[in-house]
Amino acid sequence: MQIYTPDEIASMLKISKHTVYEMIKRGDLAAFKVGNKMRIEESEFERYKTSMSASPAKAQDGSQTNTLNTLQLAGSHDFLVEQLVKYIASEGTGFSITPSYIGSLEGLMMLYRGSADIAAVHLLDPASQQYNLPFIRQLFVHEPITVMRLASREQGLIVAKGNPKRITGVKDFIRNDVTIVNRQKGAGTRFLLDSFLANENLEPSTVKGYEKEEWNHLGAAAHISRGTADAAFGIRCAASQLGLDFIPLTKEQFDLVFRWTPENKAALEHLIDLIQLTNFKESIADLEGYDAEDFGKIIYGHQLSEV
Repeated sequence: MQIYTPDEIASMLKISKHTVYEMIKRGDLAAFKVGNKMRIEESEFERYKTSMSASPAKAQDGSQTNTLNTLQLAGSHDFLVEQLVKYIASEGTGFSITPSYIGSLEGLMMLYRGSADIAAVHLLDPASQQYNLPFIRQLFVHEPITVMRLASREQGLIVAKGNPKRITGVKDFIRNDVTIVNRQKGAGTRFLLDSFLANENLEPSTVKGYEKEEWNHLGAAAHISRGTADAAFGIRCAASQLGLDFIPLTKEQFDLVFRWTPENKAALEHLIDLIQLTNFKESIADLEGYDAEDFGKIIYGHQLSEV
């Protein structure tokens, strides 16, 4: 998998590096951090180029010469969400989705603040052991929202091929010969890891590598592949894509939360139809570790006719 720097993106697009950082800041181009440096995955760069070729031309100041309905998606990184973004771009739907993979909690907060149209979330509430809805009910009391179940995902430990350290669970994270890589603060996967550590009465300070953060599943798995970490808490799909071993620990619920406005209503209705009524569901068949039994099911919120 190719990873680009902002300088390389600027050179390929023949624009300034400053413009690339502005694109990242606006959410037009999803990026993640390695230390304090921004990096862009090749798949995200290809998505951006595809969306731009299907979109009306933009003026140099960033304004569009024609109106394009762009839905802003913020929240957890997921391969199925990546597939959805590409599917929308390739189908000539008349709108596009711009993702910003910033973690489940911050995604919900962006939706709450009105800075996003969709949040992608998988947050476990330790008290109820429920996913997502306890947080959503607390935040969105009066706002018109709809929660859709996208899929269930297998979460567990990503380890090197053959599991040379013989890691079996998070209790092994306190061993002196084991170093992990973590997800960023606010990520649903980090919430889940913290819950497992608490259940084992383990303090994060005793885990080597706990403060080493990555912003998506593939970035975390890449540390295992390179040998710079021995384990990461993550999803099966990331392990399989890099040929790593996976130790399943739990299944989690991954949902999309739509916040309705007069401006995005038509696009969101179209998006829901595309998810529920087209062959997009077949995308899940190519991704390991996903269960599509409740795919596209509305599990909470207003009916569309009420918005």
